Amino acid sequence: MPTQIQFRVIIDTNVVFEGLTKQGGACALIVDAWLAGLFRPCISNALAYEYADVLSRLLSAERWQKIQPVLGKLLDHTEFVTVYFTWRPSSPDPGDEHVIDCAMNAGATVVTPNVRDFQMARQSLGLRVITPVEFAVQLAYL
Repeated sequence: MPTQIQFRVIIDTNVVFEGLTKQGGACALIVDAWLAGLFRPCISNALAYEYADVLSRLLSAERWQKIQPVLGKLLDHTEFVTVYFTWRPSSPDPGDEHVIDCAMNAGATVVTPNVRDFQMARQSLGLRVITPVEFAVQLAYL
């Protein structure tokens, strides 16, 4: 069994989308490491539904049908988090609020290419946020 990374992470939908639809790059490496069991991200029901919603809307029906089983495998390798508390508003983008809630309830770091929208949560809540490249570098040291 591969060694799992020790700290808890939330993978933003943008990372999942890019990792499943583009070859190469940090996001694809993250998805590959996730599938290989090198880490087990935390996820809430809202975030799981968002993954499926975004992929099903932005991909052709044929491509979504091919990627859907892969998304299922990713979700099988997650730790589901119950969101007991919310911290709103914590982002200029209301669509990021459930990511922040998941991360705060899980005590996890958010992996996202859009660190700017998480700046307010970083400052007021102490939320940890890193880019996909930063996380991929950490994965390389496993």
